[in-house]
Amino acid sequence: MDNIRVIQIKQSIFADNDADAQKLRGQLKQEKTFLLNLMSSPGSGKTTTLLRTIERLKHQLRMGVMEADIDSSVDAEAISAAGVRTIQLHTGGMCHLDADMTRQGLRELGTEDLDLAILENVGNLVCPAEFDTGAVKNAMILSVPEGHDKPLKYPLIFTVCDALIINKIDVLPYFDFDMDKVRQYALARNPRLQIFPICAKSGEGVDAWCQWLKDQVSAWQTDTNP
Repeated sequence: MDNIRVIQIKQSIFADNDADAQKLRGQLKQEKTFLLNLMSSPGSGKTTTLLRTIERLKHQLRMGVMEADIDSSVDAEAISAAGVRTIQLHTGGMCHLDADMTRQGLRELGTEDLDLAILENVGNLVCPAEFDTGAVKNAMILSVPEGHDKPLKYPLIFTVCDALIINKIDVLPYFDFDMDKVRQYALARNPRLQIFPICAKSGEGVDAWCQWLKDQVSAWQTDTNP
């Protein structure tokens, strides 16, 4: 066995993707386009949250959205009806997007005249967190019905995200969800995580999330560091 060469393929794939993602961020920096990677489980309210975000920001920022899914164009149709440039990305069965897939999507979306491009990633708490898409910031949505223990079960996604949106706070009385515990667990994984409890359905809490996002876009556009 000593003469058998072992190649760590997964490590090589991640390293290549990380380098490609950094290159993509450099391109976006030159264009002054901010890319947000939005992740969550299916059914967390990702599209509804995105619609609320568009409602608040589309008259302040030039926005475009990439909807990633294994199949269907339901979400893209809903986002397009909200009045922003939208394209649908089909992953062909893959449960994540990497930097090159994201670049292809951005090329089709067109970013030269956009302040903010949002990638609504495939609904999954595992695979999307493993691949750097080239986004400037990562955000995730955790809905109240999913439980407050998710940072313990899926630590990586909480580690790589910059913002945590806790959605469906209107149903807190009906679920065994401890807001203090989820904050404790999430911040233990990532002390820099910004947490925004919201109800996307009613719009409660959405303004704070949108203000944070708007500030991030402004900082990205004005920062002269490469």
